[in-house]
Amino acid sequence: MTLEAAAANPSYGTSASGSSFYAAMRILPREQREAMFQIYSFCRQVDDIADSDGPRPERLAALQQWRDDIDALYRGDPPPRLADYVASVRRFDLKREDFLAIIDGMEMDVPQDIRAPDLATLDLYCDRVASAVGRLSVRVFGLPQDDGILLAHHLGRALQLTNILRDIDEDAAIGRLYLPLEGLLHAGITKFDPPKVVADPGLPKVCAPLVERARMHFQKADEVMGRNSRRVVRAPRIMSKYYRAILQLLVERGFAAPRRPVRLNKIARLAIVLRYAFI
Repeated sequence: MTLEAAAANPSYGTSASGSSFYAAMRILPREQREAMFQIYSFCRQVDDIADSDGPRPERLAALQQWRDDIDALYRGDPPPRLADYVASVRRFDLKREDFLAIIDGMEMDVPQDIRAPDLATLDLYCDRVASAVGRLSVRVFGLPQDDGILLAHHLGRALQLTNILRDIDEDAAIGRLYLPLEGLLHAGITKFDPPKVVADPGLPKVCAPLVERARMHFQKADEVMGRNSRRVVRAPRIMSKYYRAILQLLVERGFAAPRRPVRLNKIARLAIVLRYAFI
């Protein structure tokens, strides 16, 4: 799943209106906002393919068609579903390799469901499905190149690790297990059937290092945002504060079974937006 899993479609704003992404992006000027909703829609559509219950060969073929369409976009012959992207790609110098990396990340779930990846594979997954999205986004926001890449690296991983920790039970229900192999073995878990793993008493021991890793990435992202113009980093800061609050709620709830779902209520979301949208 991508860094923001709310429903979306090519109509952009109306489809994303219930999400933290929508709240963060609505504060942007029109051209930036349109580019971000295009990126969002692309991510949502390829994510929907990866997460569907269709035959795996059909999903692989559909993702390959997206690769072909991205190649056509960058050759100057965009298919209809990407025609509106031409101006944004040129205006913000969006990179073909980042779009393709996102597709590659989604595809990691398709040949077979991800289960207990080693830490290197988990980091690659986070880079593709989250930090690659960030690399596109920071170009739209207008960050300097080096700091933009660094922010995408850290904030993308922080958000995706938070997603993984939040969605443990939801992912297990569809046969997926993103918790790292090394952590599972350290907790004495040697069989990786997702429903059994998420019911194991050792699960909190697996999650604790991921919490600390996410916190480290949030801190590094804060350092990057702190040395850049507040107006340039308004949108990523809202996303960071939202997800950091989710992570704190998860820590307060704990990871022992049974686990209640965690959501940030509307008042808390609104408070974050009001605090950081107009600085």
